[in-house]
Amino acid sequence: MSALLMICALGLMPPSLGIHASSKVNPRPHVILILADDLGWSDLACYGSDLHETPNLDALAAGGIRFTQAYAASPVCSPTRASILTGRHPARLNMTIWRESALDRGNRQLLEPITRDALPLSETTLAERLKEAGYYTAHVGKWHLGTAEAYPQPHGFDTNIGGTLWGAPQSFFYPYTGTRYFRGWRYVPDLEPSAPGDYLTDRLTDKAIEIMETKAHQQPVFMNLWYHAVHTPIDGKPEKIAKYRRKIQDTNPVVHRNPDYAAMVESLDENVGRVLAYLDETGLRDQSLILFLSDNGGFVNECKLHPGVPVTSNAPLRSGKGSCYEGGVRIPWILDLPGSQTNRRVLKEPVTTCDVLPTIVSILGLSWDEKIPLDGEDLSILWEGASEMKTLNRRSLYFHYPHYYPTTTPVSAIRKGPWKYLHYFEDKREELYYLPEDIGEKRNLIDHHHEVVQTMRGELASWYQEMNAQLPEINTQTR
Repeated sequence: MSALLMICALGLMPPSLGIHASSKVNPRPHVILILADDLGWSDLACYGSDLHETPNLDALAAGGIRFTQAYAASPVCSPTRASILTGRHPARLNMTIWRESALDRGNRQLLEPITRDALPLSETTLAERLKEAGYYTAHVGKWHLGTAEAYPQPHGFDTNIGGTLWGAPQSFFYPYTGTRYFRGWRYVPDLEPSAPGDYLTDRLTDKAIEIMETKAHQQPVFMNLWYHAVHTPIDGKPEKIAKYRRKIQDTNPVVHRNPDYAAMVESLDENVGRVLAYLDETGLRDQSLILFLSDNGGFVNECKLHPGVPVTSNAPLRSGKGSCYEGGVRIPWILDLPGSQTNRRVLKEPVTTCDVLPTIVSILGLSWDEKIPLDGEDLSILWEGASEMKTLNRRSLYFHYPHYYPTTTPVSAIRKGPWKYLHYFEDKREELYYLPEDIGEKRNLIDHHHEVVQTMRGELASWYQEMNAQLPEINTQTR
């Protein structure tokens, strides 16, 4: 029996996809999916940061594929995380806000829609599909996709380290509880043994490497490493904070000026470096598909430690987390394929976190149930085959946040080619931007391109129907 037929017989890919998959990579590479929390588009040196030092992620980007127009499916965390695991848009899932606020309509001019507070077990996840294909599936770090009945284990993960209903720790230092930022008590489980002085980002990496050491030479591993960094509380290591205070004094950066946040970014980078070093040292790097991305734009609200200074800046992009402006949804995204020396490139094609699942499934040569509609696309068309510029077939990218946040009122947006259209529900305001010449979304062209506006307005309305998107309603109590 040929090697290809043996692979098909083992169920690793259907015979119909055999030739397509064998032209890509070994059908059983390890999958390392590293997700940062609230990391802004310009927070890495390779994306233009004027303060943060990120040599490991810069090297990963230089040796692999760096997307310059990558988008989170949502401007906040939980919906984006759901889109990564399912390949489906948060609006289709009816998960457009994080768990703690999902059942709260608020009491403002508009009533926010009631949404799901947990990822339904009826959804098929990336972990479930990879587990079917023989992968050991491990989740390490933040989960925030529901209470215990919707934790990682029932969604296809063999192991869950640290994943709970909570969206952030109370401290990044052991015992990861007790801080002036939070009331109540939270914990990050399964990090034992830990000791005073241990740092959460380091300990999550320790656990991820332990799992790889135990499982990676027995079977392929799907490592879903979702760091809490760089989400609040802004809690960097003291020696790194001191380093960046000196650097700010010496270099006077214009965009990034928060030493505590810079320290957290550096620790994140160091730990990604530890994962990469482990893969290099064990000879697993060439057998691994590595993805690094963020779940939404950077948090631009004021930092409690530095009054008047934001946690971060997404400049030159406008606004930040919670907003459907570019600063709230555009993210860093780096992909490293096995043997990626032949795939070094920078891609400007707009992509979204809904594309993660179909891309991984395609690269691995796996099938997907056609009865489950996906909102993402297989991105491998962008780098496979001939070197001429390729584009995806998708019409547009959509963003739907029918909720309030310090950076926004309820809003939807659509990115269609070079154009970006936003519709605000509260005051019916419309905005239109031509991104190639206005990445900062400063010049509203809504009164100058009526045909473009009409087309995008209609397309957004049709998309609402397709997704059965939940919309905010007038609050009659405030009228």
